[in-house]
Amino acid sequence: MCFCFFQYVPHFTAMGDKNSKPEVEPPSLLLDKEWRAVPWKAKAENLQFVRGFEPFKPRNDEKNEDQHIRILLHGPTGHGKSSFINTVETVLRSKMTDRALADSCGGKSFTKKYKTYRITKEEDGTFYPFVFNDIMGLEKDEGVCEEDIKLAMMGHVKDGYTFNPHSTLSTDDPYYNTNPSLSDKAHVLVCVVSANKVHLLDDGVKKKMTNVMREAGDMGIPQMVILTKIDEACPEVDADLRNVYKSKFVKEQMELLSESLGIPLNCIFPVKNYHSEITPNDDLEMLILMALRQMINYGEDFVDNL
Repeated sequence: MCFCFFQYVPHFTAMGDKNSKPEVEPPSLLLDKEWRAVPWKAKAENLQFVRGFEPFKPRNDEKNEDQHIRILLHGPTGHGKSSFINTVETVLRSKMTDRALADSCGGKSFTKKYKTYRITKEEDGTFYPFVFNDIMGLEKDEGVCEEDIKLAMMGHVKDGYTFNPHSTLSTDDPYYNTNPSLSDKAHVLVCVVSANKVHLLDDGVKKKMTNVMREAGDMGIPQMVILTKIDEACPEVDADLRNVYKSKFVKEQMELLSESLGIPLNCIFPVKNYHSEITPNDDLEMLILMALRQMINYGEDFVDNL
């Protein structure tokens, strides 16, 4: 006689198992559509605008022939100020450049000296009629003095001045410009903040940033915020830069900055700087050109209204 034993193994489908839970898809990181329109195919048009921009006309009382829009960058250490300058130059010259040393050493600012960056036009060797000034980064207890940023906005700081975290530029210093011309003064103030560090900003640093921006406001200087490293902040943006204005996280960081710094949302521009790339990226460059065009417009309006 043969006995066969079969072990009964209960089998439940996902619907039949009382202990099972239906799989829930994680919420999307993206909005259904862009909340800010970007003319992604208009890179050539924006590049032509920037390349064709003419400087403002010298006023009768201005003897300085070197007329240009001066764009002053400030912000926390290591958030991408120098990299932004390098990226703008790369876009305009159509080749990778790295003139502004971009780094931070152990959380300390890599930029020590006040320097003006002029970008050469490839076609004739002349300079574009706008310049960038990079300064030491803001830190809680170290970094650039707020008063030095104010002096730079007023045109009192000469190229080559070495920032001292513990003392500001004095009127008897050889790097103090006693009689600044219109071109020496800042025409646009740009705060550079990393998208993946907005929520980590120290209260002391934020206070310094708002103090600087308040001073600029008192002087009537137009202001913008550049939100860098958007690719590091959101994987969907890293996969496709055209998701930048669909990204919920990027939008949240922009709104947070708008609220904490008191700057309108339409003055905040998210970008990605060139970092590890060795070939051009049209979408990256479109975002840079949108921001740069706005800087030029703001600077020109400011000078026209003086």
